[in-house]
Amino acid sequence: MKHRIAAIPLFALLAFAGVASADTLLIERVQEENPATLPVRGQTMSQVEASYGAPAQKLEAEGGQKRQWPAINRWVYPSFTVYFEKNKVIDVVANKASAEEVGPKPPIR
Repeated sequence: MKHRIAAIPLFALLAFAGVASADTLLIERVQEENPATLPVRGQTMSQVEASYGAPAQKLEAEGGQKRQWPAINRWVYPSFTVYFEKNKVIDVVANKASAEEVGPKPPIR
């Protein structure tokens, strides 16, 4: 009887595995890429621009003196977005490669 109970959850997992494999997940693509090809925390804006060229888009700073948090700048490149606090990289986020890729949605403006 114990073997039947354990087999039911295993069967359910296998059934869902086929459905999930049909989508390309952003997380999986990012894990396969070489993280050395992305800017790293602490690099300056000039270092990022020297290494990766001019971004496709430089978004206006959010936050700042009138707010309680520091100004955050975003530079958008074709495959990733770089977040800066003042002049230093604080984070890098991969962009979706296609509309079919499952991952974070762009911010609503």
